[in-house]
Amino acid sequence: MAIDMTPAAGVGSPTDLEARGLKAAKPWFKGNMITALIGGGIGYAFGHWLGNAIASNYSVYVSSGQNEVAIYLSLIIGCLGWFIGLGALNYPIQKLLGLEPAEAPKSEKRTFWEHFTYSTDHKVVGVQYLFGMLLYFLVAGLLALGIRTELLSPVNHIWAPDTYIEIVGEHGTMMMMMMTSIVMGPFGNYLIPLMIGSKKMAFPRLEAASFWFTVPSFLILLSALWQGGFQSGWTGYAPLSIQGGPGQSDYDVAFALMALSMICASINMAATIINYRAPGMRWSRMPILSWGMITTAFTMLLSVPVLFDGLYVMSLDRGVRTAMLYAGHGGSSFLWENLFWFFGHPEVYLLALPGFAITVEMLPVFARKPVFALKTSTAGLIGVAVLSFFVWQHHLFMSGMNPDMRPLFMLTTELISIPTGFLYLVAMGTVWRGKIRFEVPMLFLLAVFWNFLWGGVTGVYNSDVPVDALVHGSFFVMAHFHFTIMGQLIFAVFAAVYYYTPLIFGIRLNDKLGKISFWIIFVAFNSTFLPLFMIGLLGQPRRVFEYAVRLQHLNQWVSISAYVLGFGILLYVINLIWSLAVTRTPSGPNPWESRGLEWQVGYPIPPDNFVKIPVVNRDPYGYGTGDDTPVADLDPVGDRAAVVTGGDA
Repeated sequence: MAIDMTPAAGVGSPTDLEARGLKAAKPWFKGNMITALIGGGIGYAFGHWLGNAIASNYSVYVSSGQNEVAIYLSLIIGCLGWFIGLGALNYPIQKLLGLEPAEAPKSEKRTFWEHFTYSTDHKVVGVQYLFGMLLYFLVAGLLALGIRTELLSPVNHIWAPDTYIEIVGEHGTMMMMMMTSIVMGPFGNYLIPLMIGSKKMAFPRLEAASFWFTVPSFLILLSALWQGGFQSGWTGYAPLSIQGGPGQSDYDVAFALMALSMICASINMAATIINYRAPGMRWSRMPILSWGMITTAFTMLLSVPVLFDGLYVMSLDRGVRTAMLYAGHGGSSFLWENLFWFFGHPEVYLLALPGFAITVEMLPVFARKPVFALKTSTAGLIGVAVLSFFVWQHHLFMSGMNPDMRPLFMLTTELISIPTGFLYLVAMGTVWRGKIRFEVPMLFLLAVFWNFLWGGVTGVYNSDVPVDALVHGSFFVMAHFHFTIMGQLIFAVFAAVYYYTPLIFGIRLNDKLGKISFWIIFVAFNSTFLPLFMIGLLGQPRRVFEYAVRLQHLNQWVSISAYVLGFGILLYVINLIWSLAVTRTPSGPNPWESRGLEWQVGYPIPPDNFVKIPVVNRDPYGYGTGDDTPVADLDPVGDRAAVVTGGDA
């Protein structure tokens, strides 16, 4: 168990770059977002030049006006320049030069500009993720409003058909790709070391890289809109993806960068939870959010590399004209479908598992009861993670798969409702007969279970082959998916942002605005997506911008509800920014009276989280039991301190 963060003796003292005659390189060695943009621009230009020098004479590219080699090289080398500009390579380069990198000074109060640098402080990375994910979500939400605006009328159009498909593809990809880290990124990185009694993450540079991969990924994906988009949608099915324009190359590189982000984040998270737990933090005492993070991390580690391989294959088909996915030249589009969905369906649970975990983490605070059947909820998380690897073929029911395989994957898909049911029942048992405080976070948490009920029940029907044959590709599936993911995950994130703002910023958000925004979001969300079940059953397909005139009134109702939903989310964001930047009402050290270890360190949180490594006494959910044993001893002395120091106390 690696706990003490004291630098090892005898590794040499920090050497100043100026003393080595490297004064001119100092700004680059510091790095920030501006130097990153400059580095990215230089890398992009060099990559484009290199690609043209290599492949401009290839017969396949002559007169086509589209050199895929130049596009891929410009994006890849541009990303390398981005990381060089950020200073991400400072540490290994200085080590190669025989220099001892100086550690950045740590402070309780973080500066605003520190959040635009390649910081290895897990608290800075958590805040970077929080606002980064919020930005990505809002942009994807605006694209959704563009879709609903088009669907106001079946005959009068504001978008051309291909533009509509581009917007649909951008919205779906941005939501599915960027939102994978919306819990692990902000809350996992910020909270897990505090929850398990650690002074830092296991691999802070990997942690920082995981966030900074998301920025070029977002920019590249967004730039696809100006390059014709990608007609294949977020699933990237061949042959459309092989035949697509430059926007499809953006899709490949952006998705690959997010894959690298997820791999870095999951390695760091798993290593931290396994190795950096404080004395006394047994597996049975671990907070449920930690269990959610480690199950998500292992699910990522097993599924995301498969997606990366698939993107590599697609890039080869597009860039150098191999034929692995294109049936017309001897390849198989089923190869991509299997590679994609082997990642894609576990990915649904990469979204859902952290949502469940953080929901169960907060519920007992507002119910003032211990988590009901804590071990069962852990079993539920593990069960969902394991079974998520045995269901991907249900996405291929209508793709010409062997009919004999359908019952097997129908069964495995339905089985996953059992561990999911564990989590649902644990939550209901925790709330049952609790002394519930209807604070704003609790309102969002209760909405999670209402929304997920719709998503879960309709999911059982979708897993049945006969029903899937009827509703596949319709708005029914789309409504199910939004209730399952947005209704569960995003509502849980809204609750978590509200709940953890006092811990992260020492500020309490405005309760009145919080409650108003909650009710607008909740009512408008249900008013938007419940009618889509009916629209889907009445036969309206997804990704088609024209539909039967008889469905116009229902679509208008949905579109207007979507605008109201957008207004509610905007109000929530205004409350967040206004409270943090203008009113700045102090929250006090523990406004929700939580027993969690992360709340015991006070605000501001010390630079290394804890003055001494704590010794954990119990799990953090002893609400209403009469047992006032502190969750941890923050100042261990005597024999307990010896546990931390290995006997030197």
